Amino acid sequence: MRQVRLGAGILNQTPLDWEGNCSRIERAIEQARSMEVGVLCLPELCITGYGCEDMFLSPSVWKTAWQILQRLVPQTTGMIVAVGLPLYITNGVYNSACVVADGRIAGFVPKQHLAGDGLHYEPRWFRAWPEEVVSEYSCETGSWPIGDLLFEVSGIRFGFEICEDAWVAGRPGNRMAECGVDVILNPSASHFAFGKHDVRRRFVLEGSRSFGVSYVYANLVGNEAGRAIYDGGALIASSGDLIATGPRFEFKDVDVVAADVDIDLTRTRRSSVHSMSTDVSETIHKRIATIPGEIHRPDSQIRSANSEVSTVRTDEFTQALALALFDYLRKSRSEGFVVSMSGGADSSATACLVRCMVERGLHGLGSVEFRNSLDHIDGIDDCSTAEEWMARLFTGIYQATRNSSEVTLGAARAVTQAIGGVWHELDVDPIVESYTSVVEQAIGRELTWDTDDVTLQNIQARTRAPSVWMFANLKHALLLSTSNRSEAAVGYATMDGDTAGGLSPIAGIDKAFLRHWLRIMETDGASGCAPVAALSLVNEQQPTAELRPPSSHQTDESDLMPYPLLDEIECLAIRDKLSPTEVLAKLMLRPGNLSRAELVVYIRRFFQLWCRNQWKRERYAPSFHVDDKNLDPRTWCRFPILSGGFRRELELLEAEH
Repeated sequence: MRQVRLGAGILNQTPLDWEGNCSRIERAIEQARSMEVGVLCLPELCITGYGCEDMFLSPSVWKTAWQILQRLVPQTTGMIVAVGLPLYITNGVYNSACVVADGRIAGFVPKQHLAGDGLHYEPRWFRAWPEEVVSEYSCETGSWPIGDLLFEVSGIRFGFEICEDAWVAGRPGNRMAECGVDVILNPSASHFAFGKHDVRRRFVLEGSRSFGVSYVYANLVGNEAGRAIYDGGALIASSGDLIATGPRFEFKDVDVVAADVDIDLTRTRRSSVHSMSTDVSETIHKRIATIPGEIHRPDSQIRSANSEVSTVRTDEFTQALALALFDYLRKSRSEGFVVSMSGGADSSATACLVRCMVERGLHGLGSVEFRNSLDHIDGIDDCSTAEEWMARLFTGIYQATRNSSEVTLGAARAVTQAIGGVWHELDVDPIVESYTSVVEQAIGRELTWDTDDVTLQNIQARTRAPSVWMFANLKHALLLSTSNRSEAAVGYATMDGDTAGGLSPIAGIDKAFLRHWLRIMETDGASGCAPVAALSLVNEQQPTAELRPPSSHQTDESDLMPYPLLDEIECLAIRDKLSPTEVLAKLMLRPGNLSRAELVVYIRRFFQLWCRNQWKRERYAPSFHVDDKNLDPRTWCRFPILSGGFRRELELLEAEH
């Protein structure tokens, strides 16, 4: 038996945080050494951070990353470590993994397939390395092999698939398997999206089975750069069996998952797969970099780590946003959160997510470490319970006008107090009247609901912004906007009113899902977070902006359309890129009680509002990416601010109707 202990690192890095990133890599190496790991794979671009954006094109970034690498190299005594950094070669920058063995650089493997879809823009910064090409990287301190390399130590051969390399049809693992690779390392920076972990798990398992290898998948964790959330979830598989899994969404900055693999056993299984091609040509030897010495062999068997991983959508949502809020709070060095509480679903969900952040943080880190992670905040020395933390970190403010109701006031107060936040209630109606009066005097007439409906609605929402910003400034806190994705799709929000804020955490989530999550939070809680019974006061309401007089009985769905239908049209029109007539044809096939004529009205309304409100989506505060139906134009869904507005397509819709 030829046993090797493999390790996968999970790191919470920050772009361009040189000292912090280096320290976390050092801690991962030390943790792996204490576990007697022989080969450690760390996440993609972990020296710089993955989200450096256009700074990847800066020479100072390449040079500093190289300097940090030199600090790390001596710390790899007795082990092999794969660490990621950008390298400038000839006329381009390459996303590379550096193999460091026993205190020396052995070579570099650049990424072959660049992620350029969705929120990824890798082709903007990096060049793709051609397959089966090997060259030399030289600088003032030496030269090393670089390219589509395989590494061999103690007769054991290993290679790389770097993140996207494993997601493509012609993945490098196919060629490596033909060359007799025993271990494939996958350093990744793979962002969270609903259901994505199951996909990763499948390609790791299938890669290990079909290639007849042991497979190590490492990943980032946390809110690295502001929008993308990384969920960790390291995986180690061998010959189709999952032998170790790491935790997801953990609040710890550093973790290592390790497992022992039997190289002789995987070779036996690989040799029995007669359909596998074998490359016995001399050319493969040009791609093999030999590492002198031996891989450390542990004295005893390790018990593989297998974490319980929930892929229930509501649990993933709770865990992802709780961690994202925590990282955003500490990395932005804000001292808490402020939310304009309306008594409705969106602000209540945002408030409850802050409570989930505190509960999960205390559970995952413990009171002392949680406090140490937020040591930039004044007045936290005595905070230990969730209630004490919420009183320091969360402020909820209800700002009433004459159109506000006792129902929403009661709901806003009850939810804020139930989660332990500080509560304030303001009457902004005199301010609304002051603005209205000034404008009426200027134009020489009275503003009425018959002639100035939108104007009178919007001034109420906008009047609330200055005071809630004042509270954020007073508390050195981050103002959270509460817009959701369904509203963003059709612009059902007042710019500089309810969109005001520095972060919009739920802007990537549709209204129907939020209401479902709130019902679960009311009765059962989610992912270890306690239920909030006060949410019953929110869940029994119909969503309403509450900006028209009470006699109008305003609701969101009467202004727009049923939210589930809005979300369905959005998916068909924006995610699937269907025309209005194609959307109608799809909707006509599904069961429902809406007539063709009603669907035409709603489809026309959606497309018109979508086109009319792209400028709003361009101005929304940054949001968290949680699924692959995101509407954020800066990371996922680009659309022109000015367009033809689907006029021809909507004319065809009307004509066919």
